[in-house]
Amino acid sequence: MRRFARVKRGGQFSENHCQFTQRKGNRMASESNLNAGIEDGVRRRDFINIAAVSFAGVGAATVVLPLVNQMNPSADVLALSSTEIDISAIQSGQAIKTSWRKQPVFVRNLTPVEIAEAKKVPLSDLRDPQTLDERTKPGKENWLITLGVCTHLGCVPLGAAEGEPRGDYGGYFCPCHGSHYDTAARIRKGPAPKNLFVPPYEFNSDTVVTIG
Repeated sequence: MRRFARVKRGGQFSENHCQFTQRKGNRMASESNLNAGIEDGVRRRDFINIAAVSFAGVGAATVVLPLVNQMNPSADVLALSSTEIDISAIQSGQAIKTSWRKQPVFVRNLTPVEIAEAKKVPLSDLRDPQTLDERTKPGKENWLITLGVCTHLGCVPLGAAEGEPRGDYGGYFCPCHGSHYDTAARIRKGPAPKNLFVPPYEFNSDTVVTIG
């Protein structure tokens, strides 16, 4: 009887153990299913977030591109960035006023005497040392093209129009504060720190110049 009781108790223990194992397995399966569900939810949420960010990025690019295009210069603005000038009517010793980018421009046809005067000045005498050759095109040293803007405070010097005073050095004169420029439009006297600026330009022919 004792052995039978022991066996019976042993069988009851085995049965309880099996039930516990089964419950544990069911619980682990449930937890696995729960974890799988959570992971699936996380993946789905990440996909939604990525899709939303991607869509937002495409939308932002769609908005930015028109803005960038609007910032590009229009054909009218590009046309204003260059000015074509017919210089055929400018006689030796004469100058004209024109404009480029809404700034005055002086175009001057230097005489042989004015060219010689510009070339004989030692660079050591100049506040802003430049030769006439550096301020004109090769083979076109008689054509001096500069901005008509004094480098002191931005006034428009005299000397381009017929009968205007040309200062002590035969070039241009700014009466506002007394800046004098020579025949190469280099500063020689007065408060201006620099020569009149030479804009970018090219000769299209012997009689046509494009500034800009």
